[in-house]
Amino acid sequence: MMNEAFKALSDPTRRKILRLLRSGDLTAGEIAGHFSLTKPSISHHLNVLKQARLVLDERRGQQIVYSLNTTVLQDVMGWLLDVIGSGEKKGDKSNE
Repeated sequence: MMNEAFKALSDPTRRKILRLLRSGDLTAGEIAGHFSLTKPSISHHLNVLKQARLVLDERRGQQIVYSLNTTVLQDVMGWLLDVIGSGEKKGDKSNE
């Protein structure tokens, strides 16, 4: 799961999509309105985000609405914080 998440996060367009979804759920058309990309290109980016489980999609009538999957985002952030640690060097006992 982490590999897919980092692959998805490596692209600036996908990061912008995630930032847009922080404000609330959006349809693919609403997301596309923020970019000068083709709808198939936006669809590709949304599929990568879905495969990484960073976004969820739900059919509402004729439209598909996308939202952030905050659980997975929290998992990724938790993993990053574990890797980074508290900034202490291994073996540094000065803060104990």
